[in-house]
Amino acid sequence: MDRDAAVALWRRHNDDEALFRHALSVEAAMRHFAVRYGEDPDYWGMVGLLHDIDYQSHPDEHLKHARSMLAGAGLPEEFIRAVESHGWGLCSDVEPKHIMEKALYAVDELTGFLAACAYVRPSRSVLDLEVKSVRKKWGTPAFAAGVNRQVIERGADMLGMGLDELIQETILALRASAEAVGLKGSL
Repeated sequence: MDRDAAVALWRRHNDDEALFRHALSVEAAMRHFAVRYGEDPDYWGMVGLLHDIDYQSHPDEHLKHARSMLAGAGLPEEFIRAVESHGWGLCSDVEPKHIMEKALYAVDELTGFLAACAYVRPSRSVLDLEVKSVRKKWGTPAFAAGVNRQVIERGADMLGMGLDELIQETILALRASAEAVGLKGSL
């Protein structure tokens, strides 16, 4: 499956543009980490793009329908398993084992947190977002309250990197796709 087909598959099951920007953000982060780990950025990117394939239609049963949607499109077991693993401990029993799964687990929630951090900046941009600004918001439970910070911290541990490094690398990934993911702001 190429990227155009993956976008068409996503759109067959979803029409929410905010959710699509999130999918694009996770795709960008996964592409970035694939390069870092010497893996295929196109494949990892598609996993990121399609990770929430069933969320809009089944928010209360997230990842309970993803397998059938992805298998029906002919995607392989390792792809489906990676998608299922991003909800480990939340809505899935599939523990992230492969480096791709660990990366997806780590960046899914983090991309949302970084978007929230960018949106409250005067620039409304990720292009001038720095780790220290993110860390200031990190300790404020009311800020982006829906983001599970423990998942992000656990994901950083799984990847063997510090939280600041994970944040920095994910910011860099989002900067590379800032316009596409709606985080270019006024810069």
